[in-house]
Amino acid sequence: MLKMKKNKLSRRDFVQLSGLASTSLLVPGFLKCSENKILINESLSHRKLVVIQLSGGNDGLNTVVPYRNDVYYSSRPSLAISRSNILDLDGEMGLNGEMRAMKKIYDEGYMSIINNVGYPNPNRSHFRSLDIWHTASNSDEYLKSGWLGNYLDSTCSDCKSPHKVIEVDGTLSLAVKGRKNNGIAVENPALLHKTVSDPLVRKLATNSSIGAAERASSYLYKTLIQTASSADYIYEKSKIYRSSLAYPANNELAKKLRVVSELIISGIDTSVFYVSMSGYDTHIKQQAQHDKLLQFMSDAVGLFCLDLEKNGKLDDTMIVVFSEFGRRVKENASSGTDHGTANNMFIINKNLKKAGIYNETPDLNNLDSGDLKFKTDFRSVYATVLENWLGSNSQAILGREFDKLKFI
Repeated sequence: MLKMKKNKLSRRDFVQLSGLASTSLLVPGFLKCSENKILINESLSHRKLVVIQLSGGNDGLNTVVPYRNDVYYSSRPSLAISRSNILDLDGEMGLNGEMRAMKKIYDEGYMSIINNVGYPNPNRSHFRSLDIWHTASNSDEYLKSGWLGNYLDSTCSDCKSPHKVIEVDGTLSLAVKGRKNNGIAVENPALLHKTVSDPLVRKLATNSSIGAAERASSYLYKTLIQTASSADYIYEKSKIYRSSLAYPANNELAKKLRVVSELIISGIDTSVFYVSMSGYDTHIKQQAQHDKLLQFMSDAVGLFCLDLEKNGKLDDTMIVVFSEFGRRVKENASSGTDHGTANNMFIINKNLKKAGIYNETPDLNNLDSGDLKFKTDFRSVYATVLENWLGSNSQAILGREFDKLKFI
């Protein structure tokens, strides 16, 4: 047990406390937005954005299937989804047959599917391409802050609480790290609250006698105050609503989205939630693995939307689903697919201006060295969401102007 004598922090205490604060649950750089002026369109402040990352490079062609295209079938003799296992969307494209829950959302008119999304000079490395998507950079730029972290900086420049942007995970993605402020990683609100309820943490957070030199020498002290403040708030909100829906325990994405739904329905003042699902790097024996992933993803999103709609929150929540790249058009020799480029994105909300298939289907006859050519810059999707949904200045956040799309 750590002890403080005469309200002073010993070197031994500091070292042990540093270990506590470096855990993934204690993330520096933020603060109570309620105590500061929020630089956003207040009429839109009730809106929520939920970003779902499919990590590994989801095979978009076996997700939204161009089942009328013979090139698709000739390119994938063992992997192509049979027409009998496709959920038709528009007579040309259909969802993978395991995505029944998301097909229902599509049929309700709550989904827009954007095809051919990517960026110039694409990179096929998982890490580098994710960095590009996270930071909204050009392929030859290396930035240290993410687009949602920049959003936090822009809307809450003197912010003192990280809970305006929450990632439901044990660690923070680059996407939610800003230049001045970071979001907060919260995998389990009760566990986060328990961690920061340690008597030493609480004493430090209210201890005005700690020396100025000790405060100035490290952001540890500020980190503890900030995290404790948000942990209390998130925990209290998490107790308000418990979902009655059967989110499956063996579905990691469903477990994360349950946390998000319960916080949204409880009335938390968070604007952005970020969640991820891994496993989409399907180089070998893809079909069974990928079908199961799509089923889990679809079921999780379906339950999440049902929960929100039952509680009157789906109108005010926008869901964006992306992956860092798609897969190559032709299957490989291992009954899988290798890293590709352009891909599809899903946008979900009850009040979309353009639901359904948003743009042209992938052109399988006009490839770039075996890969789909991108037609829509992913940063145009970001800019549209930032401007038209969150009411923010997308140019200030993304660093340049991008065309806005018309799904909002």
